[in-house]
Parts: sequence; C-alpha cells; structure tokens
Amino acid sequence: MSNPPVSGGGNRLFLKKSIAQIQKEAAKSELKRTLGPINLMSLGIGAIIGAGIFVLTGQVASANAGPAIMLSFVIAGTACALAGLCYAELASTMPVSGSAYTYAYGTLGEVFAWIMGWLLVLEYGVAASTVAVGWSGYVISILSDFGLSQQLFPMIQYAGGEGPQWATPLVQLIQDGASTSFPLTGTFNLVAAVGIAAVCSLLVLGVSESANVNNIIVVIKIIVLLTFIAVGIAYVDPNNWVPFIPEPTGQAGQFGVGGIFRGAAIIFFAYVGFEAVSTAAAEAKNPSKDIPIGILGALVVCTIIYMAVAAVMTGVVPYLELASPAPIAVAIDRMGLHWADIPLAVAPGGQLNLISFLIKIGAITGLSSVMLVLCYGQTRIFYTMARDGLLPRSFAVIHPKFRTPWIGTIVLGILISIAAAFLPISILGDLVSLGTATAFSIVCLSVIYLRIKHPEMERPFRVPGGVYTAFAGICACLFLAYNNLSPMIQHAMNDNPLPLILLAAYAAVGALIYIAYGYWHSKLAKGIDITEETTISSPADAFGHGVDNIKED
Repeated sequence: MSNPPVSGGGNRLFLKKSIAQIQKEAAKSELKRTLGPINLMSLGIGAIIGAGIFVLTGQVASANAGPAIMLSFVIAGTACALAGLCYAELASTMPVSGSAYTYAYGTLGEVFAWIMGWLLVLEYGVAASTVAVGWSGYVISILSDFGLSQQLFPMIQYAGGEGPQWATPLVQLIQDGASTSFPLTGTFNLVAAVGIAAVCSLLVLGVSESANVNNIIVVIKIIVLLTFIAVGIAYVDPNNWVPFIPEPTGQAGQFGVGGIFRGAAIIFFAYVGFEAVSTAAAEAKNPSKDIPIGILGALVVCTIIYMAVAAVMTGVVPYLELASPAPIAVAIDRMGLHWADIPLAVAPGGQLNLISFLIKIGAITGLSSVMLVLCYGQTRIFYTMARDGLLPRSFAVIHPKFRTPWIGTIVLGILISIAAAFLPISILGDLVSLGTATAFSIVCLSVIYLRIKHPEMERPFRVPGGVYTAFAGICACLFLAYNNLSPMIQHAMNDNPLPLILLAAYAAVGALIYIAYGYWHSKLAKGIDITEETTISSPADAFGHGVDNIKED
C-alpha cells in the first residue's frame, strides 16, 4: 500500500486527504456521465418533495408562522440556494462519492470530516424518522377512510391531547400559551417503526432504484400536489389568511416576524434533498453547467409549489388547526369533496372520497420513496466512513449474497425506528434542520478554504461572487441553525430540557465514538491508500444504479 499525500499542518486532527487523492478516487469511478440538466432537476425535485411539504407545513403554520409560512419557504429556499451554489463548485472540482463528508475531508481536515459525517446522520437518519412519523399519519388517515383506524388504532387520551394508539410517539410536545410540556403518551408509534423496518429490509435485500422509477415517483408527487392546489383553490376562504402575519404571543418564535424566521429554520428540512443533485456530479454530462441548473431549478420549482400548497392549506383550514402529522389530509377532509364520493360499504357513511383517497395514496407513495432514499443515504455514508477507518469495520461488511452493507443497514434501521417510535415530529424536525443547516455552512466554508489555499485549482463551475457568496451562505445557514438551537436552550432554562439533552447526548456520543475509535483507526493517519472501489455511495447514485454494484475490499 502506498502512502497518499496528506496535509494537516502537524496537527493530527486536521489531517486532510489531498485534493489529488480525492480526484484520483473520482478518476477510478465507473460511473457514466449520462445525466443532463432535466434529469438532475428531476432528481432534486424527487429528493426535495417529501416530509417537509407533506408533514411539517402544518406544524410550522400552526405553531410559528401562520399563513406567513409562505415567506418562511422563501427565506429557507434562499439559504439553500447560497449553499447549493457552493455544493455545485465543490462537485465540479471533486466529482466523487461521499459528497459533503468527502469535501470536508479534503479541505478542513479529519475532525471536520467526522463532524460532517455525524451531522449527516441528522440530515438522513433522523430525517428518515421524521418522514416515518408523517408516513404513519397518512396511513392512519387512509385507514380511517375505510373505517379501520378506530378498530386497529383506537384513540387514547394523554395530558394535553389525544392520538391513535400504536401510531402516536411516546413523547409529545404540547404548547399552551407561553408554556411548553413534553408529556408521555403511554404508547409509541409502531406504524412508523414498521415503515422504517420495511424500508431497511428492502435495502438489505438490494433494492435498485432506476432513474426511470425516480421520474415516475416525481411525477406522482407533483400530480398529487398540483391536484391539491387545483381542487383546493375553490375552497379557500381568504378570511383564514387574516392576519397574514399573526400577532406574536410573547413566546420566542411564536408568530410575528420572529415566527417567520423560526418557521424558516424548521421548514429548512423541506429542502434537505437538494444535496442529492451535487452528489450526482460524477454522472453529469457537463457538471459546470448542468449541476447549477439542476440545483437552482429544483429549488425554484419546489419553492413555488411549496408556497402554493401552503397558501391553499392555510386558506382552507385555519392555521391553528393544522397541527397534524398529515396536514394535507386534514385540508382535503375539510374541503368535503362530496362530488368525488363513491359508494363503499365499509367507509364511514358508506362513501369513499376518490380525490381524497388518491391524494393520500400519492402522499404515502412519495413518503415511502423518500424514506428509502434517506435510509439508503445514511447507510452509505456510514459505509464510506467505515472504509476510511472512522467507524467500526462492521458498517462496511458486505453481505455475500445480496452485496449490500447489511450489518450497518440493520443497526441503523433499529436506531431510526426507535427515534420514529418515541419522539414527536417537532423535536425530530428541529434536530434535522439544525444538523442540515450546520452541515451546509461547513460546505460553504470549504469553498472559502479552497479559494484561499488553492486559487490555481481548476474549477469547471465557480460560485458567482466567490467567497462573498460563500460567506453569505454561512451566515444564512448559521442564522437558521441558531433559530433551531435557541428554542432548545430556552426550553432547557424555562420548562423542559428534553430537546437540548437529546442534542447534547447526540453530540457527546459522536465525540466519544471518534475519540475511542475513529482517531485510532483512521486509514489516512496510518498512511493507507484509500481508493474508491464502490460505484455508488450516495442517495443520488441509488436512483441510477441501485445498491447491487457495491464491491467488497
């Protein structure tokens, strides 16, 4: 084994993969450059449209921004656009799998690579938990259309509310004026856990997602949302938009201008998937042109759709009544689309609303695909980190028959299922948005570092505005991260420390794993030549190649 050129200024924690080494890994990739701007935009839209719009929109409207959630989407989308341009420059310079984790390893050093990898657990793993909670909400809603929900999941009472048994997280967040509490419900979200278990089981077996399948799913999700918008316009009551920006309650982040920014910080989750476009740089026909078009095009299309859905949703249902894991289902049911009723004996009232049923089926289909991609991305990030020696080797063990990293998939599936079963969507959404915003800021910092340290490097795509745009991206992302962290600190000081405890425990576990294992087993520190032997290692690659192409060392 040869020793790759590394740098670190003498500090072990800041050892870096050389850019030449990363580009060597990229050169050994077997991926074909077949994706054009439309394919990349479709990939981005498919990865972006998920739990953010199907799930968190109602939570943010009811607790933070009211009808002004439309402005929250614009703010979050702008921050993502700044980070997206930085992703595009790095992807054109280092078109290799591993995405942000690899970028950090080559620019800021090993400790930053570890932090990025651990943040990506929040972005993918905890995001999958959040999607699963929303997925369970739509499953229960569609079961109720057939008169089955009360039989299988009877409603139970808990302090401050009620919910279906075995489909409600153990912990709930209840806001009553200025006070916030986290009562235990006495049950857990078994439906969400089963959803994650099913997805991870498929990943162990080696599910392959083709680009054509992704395009079909994208079309289904867009049709669902456009149908909701087109049908819902007729049922909008403009009085529900008054006041557009509700008066602040005095509690930080609850309505007013502060609520808009707090809403943007939470709804930032809705844009998580755009990163998948940058991870496809190695497959783009013309990365310098196609990647920016794919990223910015997907962000613009999704922001317009998001704003229109939010406008209809808050126009049909008063914003305070949208606190549901399935807000689109709530809005559809509120419309009372009796013209679309068809006879069905088992349905309540003997009628099934066909439009409502099809939209909910579309939501479940879309959320299922997002769960699959997020869980896939998480296991492959851990796979990449394990091959670098920063995680135990078991995360990179390949099943002899299915050719998938089966041990890591099972372990992560169990952990993600536990989070989905026990934690409410509000806490999960905050953790995801906080982790994602912080990760995006590190990506922007990587661009600044390379511009200063390696101005001579060939950059097929250059961020317009250079370091100034990257710095603006850092400020925007950290501002949104602060708007997620600040409420956790306030809750810890005033009423309940649970969210901050979860965050601190998560950070502590990550630090302990690196100190106890990653620091001592890093292949880079040992001078081992790490080459890219996989054809896929990112969520984006899953769409084009599936998981069957992974090769063992």
